[in-house]
Amino acid sequence: MLLLSKLAHYFRWVQSKAKKEGIDEEIAKYDGQWEVEEMQDTKLLGDKGLVLKSRAKHHAISAKLRKTFVFDTKPLIVQYEVNFQTGIDCGGAYVKLLSQTPDLNLDEFVDKTPYTIMFGPDKCGEDYKLHFIFRHKNPKTGEYEEKHAKKPDADLRTYYTDKKTHLYTLVLNPDNSFEILIDQTVINSGNLLTDMSPAVNPAAEIEDPDDQKPEDWDERPKIQDPDAVKPEDWDEDAPAKIADEEAVKPEGWLDDEPEYTSDPDAIKPEDWDEDMDGEWEAPQIPNAKCETAPGCGPWQRPMIDNPNYKGKWKPPMIDNPNYQGVWKPRKIPNPDFFEDLHPFRMTAISAVGLELWSMSSDIFFDNFMVCSERTVAEQWAKDGWGLKKAAEGAAEPGLVTQMMSAAEERPWLWVVYILTVALPVFLLFVFCCSGKKKTSDAQYKKTDEPQPDVTEEEKEEEDKENGEEEDDKEEEEKQGKMRYFNGQLSTSILCPSKDKISHFGTGRGKKRYFSTSVHFLESGSSNHREYQINL
Repeated sequence: MLLLSKLAHYFRWVQSKAKKEGIDEEIAKYDGQWEVEEMQDTKLLGDKGLVLKSRAKHHAISAKLRKTFVFDTKPLIVQYEVNFQTGIDCGGAYVKLLSQTPDLNLDEFVDKTPYTIMFGPDKCGEDYKLHFIFRHKNPKTGEYEEKHAKKPDADLRTYYTDKKTHLYTLVLNPDNSFEILIDQTVINSGNLLTDMSPAVNPAAEIEDPDDQKPEDWDERPKIQDPDAVKPEDWDEDAPAKIADEEAVKPEGWLDDEPEYTSDPDAIKPEDWDEDMDGEWEAPQIPNAKCETAPGCGPWQRPMIDNPNYKGKWKPPMIDNPNYQGVWKPRKIPNPDFFEDLHPFRMTAISAVGLELWSMSSDIFFDNFMVCSERTVAEQWAKDGWGLKKAAEGAAEPGLVTQMMSAAEERPWLWVVYILTVALPVFLLFVFCCSGKKKTSDAQYKKTDEPQPDVTEEEKEEEDKENGEEEDDKEEEEKQGKMRYFNGQLSTSILCPSKDKISHFGTGRGKKRYFSTSVHFLESGSSNHREYQINL
């Protein structure tokens, strides 16, 4: 496991003293400033990181790994954290894994310093990127060529704009498969042999550069019918538009009135110089007389489509009997062909570097890691990024605050909020208040309004309901009535004698005896009394 903690090992970071080649001297220096400090809005006191401090400057800083990473039988895992504290306009936050070379000098770290892998976020304008580039060595020529991973399908915008700390992870396996994760979620994956551009291995065959298309090669799928003859009644000179002979000039048309007249209120400017500006003329304004008339000026018949117009005659198209298809050069063996089935075996890595240019400052980096064990990387993420995520989550505003903030940036959201709240309330009001009320019989008695007829089915249903109510009432009188007496729930029972009450109630297989007091109330009948039991 190869770790580069930003604070405990800060003395191992080396800031470049070099200059970029091929640009003006004033901007060639890597003079961008780096600091080790807490985030501006830190939620974890004492947690510091490596911070890019300068705008519109070149930055370069690097550190040696404790142990060179060799691509053999173990996977490569690269992981680190980034927080765009002030947002990001144009610039990158990617990391370079520098190749092990005899002349590697971190004091002279520049953009042309050989690297094996470049990985991380980059943005300019509305182009949001997450780079994974590796330099592949051509086994025939020994030259290196950059291979770029396909662009992820996921929308990356949030990671650049939410001003939160995000965890970037690259997992590269010996079987040539790779995964790219943000916040421990896979957002891109593929294989070095099939998902890189340009491809690692060139095509086995290529088009012969010396092959040329024969002069008599016919690529035309359709040709004009050579036997076609123009019809005798075809008039190529007929105009496409003709005057409408049936049109009639509208009544009230003012032929002698111009559409525009000179403004009678216009006054020649005092500084008008006729020698320089020419003869002054009053500006033209719409003729007031034409406002109430159907038109002014000489009337002309409107133009309509000519029913006899056919245009220039052309022979119809037919299939070309001599069609040979689209010509392509013949294929020949590719003289530069090679087959590397193990592109994972890249140039060994001995250092990590940040070589960046950015129009935004205060880019926060933390917890760089290069290792081979995924469990170690996950634990490292839990102990570092996991704490930041938890702290940032605890400090997040509530839903209402978030909605208000969003509406400040996008005022049209107020319309959405109003419709979301007002529409359900309105529908609920309509549902509750617009129901048709049933008119009672008493209401009909108070007025002379005619009462609707009752069908036989409705009458039978009403009689049935009334019968059920009478049965329920009789049963209630037999079994008892629930009442409240002095705040206590009570049951009144009609019984012909007192000893009938003693076994009232239910129990588990046995009748339950009530221990509460019994009240004797006069029921108005000589052969029974009403006994009331407090429950």
